[in-house]
Amino acid sequence: MIANRLIPLAMLLMAVLTVYARQESDDYRLVWSDEFDRDGKPSEQWTPEQGFVRNEELQWYQADNAYVSNGCLVIEARRERVANPNHEPDSRDWRRRREAAEYTSSCLTTQHSFCFMYGRVEVCAKIPVASGAWPAIWLLGNQWTWPENGEVDMLEFYRAKGVPSILANTCWGSPRPYTPVWDSTLTPLTYFTDRDSLWTERFHLWRMDWDESYIRLYIDDELLNETDLSQTVNGGAHGNTENPFTTRQAGFGAYLLLNLAIGSNGGQPDHAAFPMQYMIDYVRVYQRTR
Repeated sequence: MIANRLIPLAMLLMAVLTVYARQESDDYRLVWSDEFDRDGKPSEQWTPEQGFVRNEELQWYQADNAYVSNGCLVIEARRERVANPNHEPDSRDWRRRREAAEYTSSCLTTQHSFCFMYGRVEVCAKIPVASGAWPAIWLLGNQWTWPENGEVDMLEFYRAKGVPSILANTCWGSPRPYTPVWDSTLTPLTYFTDRDSLWTERFHLWRMDWDESYIRLYIDDELLNETDLSQTVNGGAHGNTENPFTTRQAGFGAYLLLNLAIGSNGGQPDHAAFPMQYMIDYVRVYQRTR
């Protein structure tokens, strides 16, 4: 009996040492993380967005839809009606023109608590894939307006021309205001589910490696996208010819966003799928020690 117990213990120790060895050999050290190990509200590291925010999505963002339970951050999309307190029926702004939202969800950011430049980001998560779901793990630069501030989408899941797909993207500014240049890859969900019929029921590891030369985006250690940062100089809109991914100046960096949007690129919501849950086991940021 004792010998039988030693085998799984040895395997566990080997797994721990393998992870430790990889981090040490890569010269990375953990600089920021959230393990979501305390039930209740998300920690104060995360700031919730409020209301209608972007992309003419259907959901109303609110803090109540994000909570920590059983070691995971849960971002829950619900089918519920919320009146828009900013409603102006004749407004040209879609955020004000809508009388109400028929769905709620959450978007959490580290904009006011943690920004960084260069390093490795790891996010272990399980995503909803029902029609209407648009979960994301992404980063925005904290200088300038979009897209000159730069955007990295470690994960987007939505329906591209009706096909459920995983996207990995970067973007920066073109010569035209508010018009991005995209470096984007799109992988049909079936690429993953044909190899593993339970893929959508499992947690997966999304990773970004960002250094002075490249941004590389992975899922479960499989490279999805590589952006050459020598090509990401802003095109001159608003006079901005900086590189949002390599510019070094005081206070410059990128912050993290985790959200579950509904509609827009996510497609027509499947009402039978609500409430939808996007579950994040942990978020970890590493930087090189040399």
